Amino acid sequence: MCGRFRLTRSQKFLAQQFDAELNSALNELEDLPRYNIAPTQPVVTIRQDKGKSKRRITTMRWGLIPAWAKDERIGNRNINARAETIREVPSFRELVDSRRCLIPADGFYEWKKSGKVRQPFCFEVKDGGLFAFAGLWDSWKNPKGETIESCTILTTTANDLVAETHNRMPVIVPPEKYALWLSPDLDDAAAIQEIFKPYDPGAMKRYPVDQRVNNVANDDAASAAPVALEPPKQKELF
Repeated sequence: MCGRFRLTRSQKFLAQQFDAELNSALNELEDLPRYNIAPTQPVVTIRQDKGKSKRRITTMRWGLIPAWAKDERIGNRNINARAETIREVPSFRELVDSRRCLIPADGFYEWKKSGKVRQPFCFEVKDGGLFAFAGLWDSWKNPKGETIESCTILTTTANDLVAETHNRMPVIVPPEKYALWLSPDLDDAAAIQEIFKPYDPGAMKRYPVDQRVNNVANDDAASAAPVALEPPKQKELF
């Protein structure tokens, strides 16, 4: 699962790293560092439209609303899509061949339960470097005729590092596979399936963060800062 993540790079930096065009409609608020991105909020995406040679940066609602949906609330259940079964789920099966995107991040969070406490951990790639989740997107019109573009993050079996905290992890696309994943003409199911493999745990690290990240209102650097865990209390012997 992936229910929270972090992106602190600027749009200009993302445009350079992903060789993408900036959308002039993006506003300054969407360029602020984000330390606690949550479902239903806008997220930055990279995509390449059919017939276009250039990638572009846009923002979408996190939580995919299928084009055929009657109610946008269905998106609240579609923040993640299991990579193993996307061709079996009506909301996703047609999108995997034509509406793939990258969702940039520089960290994501998972929670490990210890007794009554759920301790949040941040996971990074290459000491806080930029990476990208595999995503799918769709376009939906609400009853007012307004178009809402939304996306979902694909998940796969957790690698050895993440498995200590959760049995699922987001699909992280290696940079050398960006062009393959974004290609609007790709219909090679085997090539796509290869991308769904768990990311190399040796290229990742994790560390505990403060409980303040549990509250979506806490979107600041302190929410992502490492903390020291208290050692478990020893039972007193009488």
